[in-house]
Amino acid sequence: MKILHLLASPAYTGPAETVTQLALAQRALGHEVTIAVDRKRTKTTSEEPIVPRLESLQLLDTRGLELSVKSSPWALATDVLTLRGAGVDVIHSHFSHDHTLARIAKTRATRLIRSIHAPRSLRWTTPKADGYTIPMDSLARQLIGQKVLVLPAFVAPEFVPSPRKQRQHKKIGMISSFQPSRRHDLGIAAFLKLNANAELELIGDGALEPELRKLAEPAKDAIHFAGYHSGAAFIERLQQLDEVWILGLGNDWSARAAAQARACGVRVIAVDEGDLARYADALVEPEVDALIAASNSDARREVKLESPAALAQRVLSFYEGMK
Repeated sequence: MKILHLLASPAYTGPAETVTQLALAQRALGHEVTIAVDRKRTKTTSEEPIVPRLESLQLLDTRGLELSVKSSPWALATDVLTLRGAGVDVIHSHFSHDHTLARIAKTRATRLIRSIHAPRSLRWTTPKADGYTIPMDSLARQLIGQKVLVLPAFVAPEFVPSPRKQRQHKKIGMISSFQPSRRHDLGIAAFLKLNANAELELIGDGALEPELRKLAEPAKDAIHFAGYHSGAAFIERLQQLDEVWILGLGNDWSARAAAQARACGVRVIAVDEGDLARYADALVEPEVDALIAASNSDARREVKLESPAALAQRVLSFYEGMK
């Protein structure tokens, strides 16, 4: 099967990691798979650019698609013509921009699949597709009458437990960009009241960092701003944690960070957003006392994570069902 994934983003962040793991698993199962990304916006902030990553994995599509929300009308028209002549069996779109282009370019011979990565992507203007993947069951109510597949988070095989250093204190982490929706202020407030010998490591960066550093000042020796990490460095940071607090989601409601933490043997405390309930050892209201109580408890539960190969096979079967 020839599969083209469309991801109108220049950065390896958010759903990009999920798309990459899906494509790798599909290729391992014997299919011809590439990923087209935004080739116009070449600069990112602190985030890893996606083109070098996909090139190293030999997944980068070379059809010449610009696939950018900043494209000129001429470039948009060129992308439509390129997609129309792509000669693939499946176009799997992941963002609204690439879904719109794929819908205009769709031929009878091509199946169009759309992955919804966050609820905000589902609205009355969302173009029609042959089938949809969604990160959680509740979104199916907005797609009644459509072919839908609930697709959990993909976790790369590298995310495994690692022996932790023996220490007398608990190491807590928050792993996301510094945005209001992630509630780092709540995490810091709870940590300052936590009756425990602990450290809080904030893995990420963002515009709120100066404000968060001020909030962390009373415990500056115990609250560490680790910066943005990816790849092996991120996995190593995650493996050293005892517990993660995930207090909000961004544009990937599959709760991939929670699944990655679980794969590394890390306890997960989370709010009830997206698919976090699937992976959390404890679900909490976004309140200081609730977070403290959950952290002080020993609640853990068993959660089975599906392999990328098993998930990819489910997606391939879903494609087949579109015939």
